[in-house]
Amino acid sequence: MIEGHGDDLYRYDNIEMNFSSNIYNGTDLSALKDYLGSRLDVMRSYPEPSAASLEQMIARECGIRPDEVLVTSGAVDAIYLIAQAYRHEGTCHVTQPTFREYEDACRVFGYEEREDGALCWLCNPNNPTGNVMPVDEVSALAGQHRLLIVDQSYEDYTMASLLQPADVVGRDDIILLHSMTKRYAVPGLRLGYVTASSAIISRLREQYRPWAINALSLEAGKWLVQRGKTAIPDLPSYLAETQRLRALLNEIEGIEAQQTQTNFFLCTIRQTTAAELKEYLAREHGILIRDASNFTGLTPHHFRIATQSPAENDALVAAIRNYEFH
Repeated sequence: MIEGHGDDLYRYDNIEMNFSSNIYNGTDLSALKDYLGSRLDVMRSYPEPSAASLEQMIARECGIRPDEVLVTSGAVDAIYLIAQAYRHEGTCHVTQPTFREYEDACRVFGYEEREDGALCWLCNPNNPTGNVMPVDEVSALAGQHRLLIVDQSYEDYTMASLLQPADVVGRDDIILLHSMTKRYAVPGLRLGYVTASSAIISRLREQYRPWAINALSLEAGKWLVQRGKTAIPDLPSYLAETQRLRALLNEIEGIEAQQTQTNFFLCTIRQTTAAELKEYLAREHGILIRDASNFTGLTPHHFRIATQSPAENDALVAAIRNYEFH
């Protein structure tokens, strides 16, 4: 799906508050900018063919071996790489509603969708609902399929327990996807990684394209991992603000904000469509939300919100209240 994701900020020239992207917006990236500014000369040479130095750093951080890590150009790159590497399995199952790229990647490589598909794709925490499947249920799900791919891109945006890389590297039926994009709030750099058994990683490397990670992204990744700080400085407070925002939205007649275990959640609006609400908020208030109608299984009345600062959240609630009477 080339288009249709959230954060279509590029379509507008007046947005002041962006609720469309799930990525935490309050991160100070000035130190990273200064560091990359001092490393611009790396553009003169080819990067490492396989980002091995970054894989070694991630492996040390996770307490696993470097041959159990594969760095990719964002989690989406990993999704298509896995679909390509296991295309001969032929069947898949995608839990819905969820991130569209799983089904799109399987369609590109000719998979047939079946409940008992060989490959099962699970987003956990799930985009767009914010729900988290407990670890024991994830393990049970793995036993029902040849291979379970668990996309944990939002693992740093929840307090819920999740599988850890050390839990899966000894298994031949689970792959974990991780997003440095989300962890460090650097979506423009396109960085992610896979953790799995060495046999699975070896199979993925057979399909890996050389120089998948450009030199500046590689420098950024190493600097971020070494620094060791994630994007969200106070996750409990941020998630508490999410619940406050949900409660305020649920006070508006015609709006239902669903429960979540992360910083984002689904809403429905009864009187109109999400697309109409989105355009009103963008045009009249400089606020961008995510029209979620293109998620399989959702309706034109669904939209997604990602928590911002308290002041911005209050501004969103006020704008939607105004829409009720617009």
